[in-house]
Amino acid sequence: MLTWTNFLSQLFNGLALGALLALISSGLTIIYGTLGVLNLAHGAMFMLGGYAGYAAWQATGSYAVALAAGTLSVGLLGLVMERVIIRHFYRRPDEDQLLVTFGLGICFVESIRLIFSSQSLSVQPPALLTGITSLGVMMYPTYRLAVVGICAIALLALYLVLYRTRLGMIVRAGIDDAVMVDSLGIDVYRVFMVVFGIGAMAAGFAGIVNAPVVSLTPEVGEAILVQAFVVVVIGGVGSFPGAVLGGLVAGEIISLTSMVNPGYAYVMLFAAMTVVLLVRPHGIMGAKGRQ
Repeated sequence: MLTWTNFLSQLFNGLALGALLALISSGLTIIYGTLGVLNLAHGAMFMLGGYAGYAAWQATGSYAVALAAGTLSVGLLGLVMERVIIRHFYRRPDEDQLLVTFGLGICFVESIRLIFSSQSLSVQPPALLTGITSLGVMMYPTYRLAVVGICAIALLALYLVLYRTRLGMIVRAGIDDAVMVDSLGIDVYRVFMVVFGIGAMAAGFAGIVNAPVVSLTPEVGEAILVQAFVVVVIGGVGSFPGAVLGGLVAGEIISLTSMVNPGYAYVMLFAAMTVVLLVRPHGIMGAKGRQ
């Protein structure tokens, strides 16, 4: 039965999912916009962040330690990936980049399956964020509210890095014209490595934040990767604000459609992407002329 309480609850669910998608997609769009690499291992990195955080939580019982472990370990993995593997594919055909990142994603998933098996695992949120909170007209899980705030803080930190630091200025310039950045004497490959690491950190952070909401399985990153690609298309490739806006739009579409008929949630998401591509092929906030 559709009620105002159900509707408001789904709105908040969509906001929480949208904030998470915005965080994941921001890392994906930064990597693709700067490096021109479509990272099909991004969903696996999201999954790795959850499992790394789970291992740290099991060892220490601390959610804060789990959050740091999931973020930093995947960020370090991203730096190593870029330096050892991805760097050799910048001048290779796009299909080679797709294949190598797809293959890396499979390796990550099967490695986790070997270590942790396929059994569902979960991380408990800190005691302060357990239970439910009264919002006046309804009761709502406290941790889901916290997810919105945690993701908002992380997105704000990314924004400050991209728009208030010299590194961010170089990254945004590289998105528009990497050749010119290289011509100015800036070590563009070092920037690329840092950008890939930042994008990986965003995925890992989102993975451990999501762990108390959705159980961890080796396949948890597959569905989120597809959703993240849709968000990037809707928001505009290479646009950080577009990733945030696209994530919120996608989250609400999935959540509100699920309230009526869960089977059509992703149908409506892809329908919205199709409409955006018809009206604005470069995305809502994407720049014209980008490939």
